[in-house]
Amino acid sequence: MKKHHPRNLHINGYDLERLSLNNPQLKQLVVSNVKGGLTLDFSDAKAVKALNQALLIEDYKLAVWDIPDTNLCPAVPGRADLIHALADLLASHNNGQVPVGKNTHLLDIGTGASLIYPILAHQIYGWKATATDIDNHSVKQAKNLANFNKLPVKLKLQRNSKHIFKGVINPDDYYHITCCNPPFHSSLDEAHQANQRKWRNLDKDKKAGLNFSGQKAELWCEGGELRFLLTMISESEQYKSNVGIFTSLVSKKQNLTPLTKQLKKLDNCHFQTVPLAHGQKVMNLLCWQFN
Repeated sequence: MKKHHPRNLHINGYDLERLSLNNPQLKQLVVSNVKGGLTLDFSDAKAVKALNQALLIEDYKLAVWDIPDTNLCPAVPGRADLIHALADLLASHNNGQVPVGKNTHLLDIGTGASLIYPILAHQIYGWKATATDIDNHSVKQAKNLANFNKLPVKLKLQRNSKHIFKGVINPDDYYHITCCNPPFHSSLDEAHQANQRKWRNLDKDKKAGLNFSGQKAELWCEGGELRFLLTMISESEQYKSNVGIFTSLVSKKQNLTPLTKQLKKLDNCHFQTVPLAHGQKVMNLLCWQFN
């Protein structure tokens, strides 16, 4: 397993016994492993949700965090790695100093019901955020989380599925950096098939599907990840004066070639890719900016 970012709170793992003390639901789901320690059944969506809920409340000091069972549950340590990577990018343009406080503005594209990136950005570095999503229910849930936890986060509903930034960024807006974890699949059927393969490879056929949740917008979009990010790159040129650094996770390594090819076509555009541990897999963070 790839190591977490050096500043990640969970670079050395997490203490299930400690996390369970104030979280009865998690305590009920913790089991002993063959080495005599404690573990969870990570094919159980309830266990995954209980763990990440405990991490956010106990270690990232949220007052409350919950999402509907129909939404994707983020793996907090991996998501924190992205925020630390964004902080490093900003520091590289700030004399090596990581920016802290509400003067730094993050734009999160496709925040989902979990609001995970704005939450971590604020709890770790004190940044403010604007978060968008195309699903109205996710926006409402995320807005509730922001309000309950008194976070400096503004929610926006993207009303047009063909656009990424258009309709979200206003002429007088400025964001220091953007982030996105784009829909991976091109159809719901493709998403289901991928989930079945995942559990077969882990010899968990009987449990396939138990940890498979997520609204349509979280899992797939027409054209999949590649088309989504090509649209993002195309639109980014129109908003180059509104954003310091554009970024997005890229799950499929083969997509980097057509994406960087598209970036090369843009005038005065500089880009880089940053390998990033995201849970159990290594992904790439694609970053670009305009002079």
